[in-house]
Amino acid sequence: MKVYIEQGQKRVFACAVDWPGWCRSGRTEQAALEALAASAPRYAVIAKQAGTPFDPKQAFQVIERLPGTPTTDFGVPDAITQADRAKLTGRDADRVATLLEASWKVFEWVAARAPASLRKGPRGGGRDRDKIVEHVIGAEDMYARKIGIKVKDPGVRRTAIIDAIQKTPPPAPDKGWPVRYLVRRTAWHAIDHLWEIEDRTD
Repeated sequence: MKVYIEQGQKRVFACAVDWPGWCRSGRTEQAALEALAASAPRYAVIAKQAGTPFDPKQAFQVIERLPGTPTTDFGVPDAITQADRAKLTGRDADRVATLLEASWKVFEWVAARAPASLRKGPRGGGRDRDKIVEHVIGAEDMYARKIGIKVKDPGVRRTAIIDAIQKTPPPAPDKGWPVRYLVRRTAWHAIDHLWEIEDRTD
């Protein structure tokens, strides 16, 4: 199971290279790897929805270590790996597109079944359900622009993202993202917040 490590000053991410959205953090590399392993049963729900065989019992193999950024320390995986720059075509494109769609679908299911008011954090913080949904959809607009997609309607935008993955990607704007990184970042964001909703539901 190939993973990469993103080392910030205060936070470290361990992310599975071939499984978009399966990415967890900790204060140290070891803690991040342990958190990633612990979350495998939850990620298996995404893989099952995608109809993709998933074997979390494989040992982790760290294939790349990257320096983090202030965004890393804020709690967002920000590094673009060498694997992200590889061309995305054929079955590989179909596979990651299916996993991204599965992350959206499971997010929608979890949000639809959650109460409007979620349990607050230890300091009384945290968005309620509808604000989380708005946040996830709003972030997708920003992410899509990183590969040149400027579509306001969320459903149409998601279709455009999937088309960009499975077909010829649109030209990325300056300072854009590789399509593989877009997939990983977008899936991670949906999954991270669906798990937040689950964890904060009484």
